[in-house]
Amino acid sequence: MRRKEPKDSAESFERSAQKAAQETYVLRLYVAGMTPKSVRAITNLRKICAEHLHGRYELEVVDVYQQPVLSVGEQIIAAPTLIKKLPLPLRKLIGDMSNTERVLVGLDLKPKR
Repeated sequence: MRRKEPKDSAESFERSAQKAAQETYVLRLYVAGMTPKSVRAITNLRKICAEHLHGRYELEVVDVYQQPVLSVGEQIIAAPTLIKKLPLPLRKLIGDMSNTERVLVGLDLKPKR
């Protein structure tokens, strides 16, 4: 019986990154009106998606004031909040998305250091 060799985490990440390169990301950004922080979050996230996802994403921006039912269903406690619905696992990020490194890690586009 052959013993399984432990997988190299870098090798595992590379395989995941190749798989992710083919998947469509489904993202939902919850904002609270058109506050400066909400506008920054929308701008920053669109820039990150354009640079790193190259058209492989669907982004829906939801104003919690205009659609409060959606925010209750997702248990949104702060805005702006980004939810990565697909590919799994589901992730939530809170803030204005100005920390590109953190957003990339949260979207599983970059390994956590």
